[in-house]
Amino acid sequence: MKTILLSMPLCLSLLMLPAGNSAALCIAVAKANLRTGPGTEYMKSWEVGKYMPFDKVGVSLSGDWYAVKDLDDDVFWVHKKLVDESCRAAVVTADNIAIRTGPGTNHAKTSLGSVSKYYCFQVLEQKPGWVKGRDSAGATGWIHKKFLWMP
Repeated sequence: MKTILLSMPLCLSLLMLPAGNSAALCIAVAKANLRTGPGTEYMKSWEVGKYMPFDKVGVSLSGDWYAVKDLDDDVFWVHKKLVDESCRAAVVTADNIAIRTGPGTNHAKTSLGSVSKYYCFQVLEQKPGWVKGRDSAGATGWIHKKFLWMP
């Protein structure tokens, strides 16, 4: 669960990317604070872990902070040193989603069993309708694509 706090100065500090020019990125560190504005003086909105994916929708005037949109269409700020713009990642969009040993419901669940919304991972491979990923602890498995958001 996440709590969202908004800031009026947000709009004053944002350089929006042109429509259709958003860019996917993911968190590259173990934990990252998402903020209400472009700087550490702004309130922390949400703490996320490695591989959480986002759409980059803007850049601060200083160029050091990115405005990012999550799977719920909420916008936060994150420092550019905390993200990887070449990472391909996904996040689960619902609760109780099975992680399987192969791409299909005929495959057994992994030792992780099922995961909750906001479980994120690095995308390793894709098969029709299925995505294989590795989480920050190194666990791998397959999740049906209809339960994922991949910007």
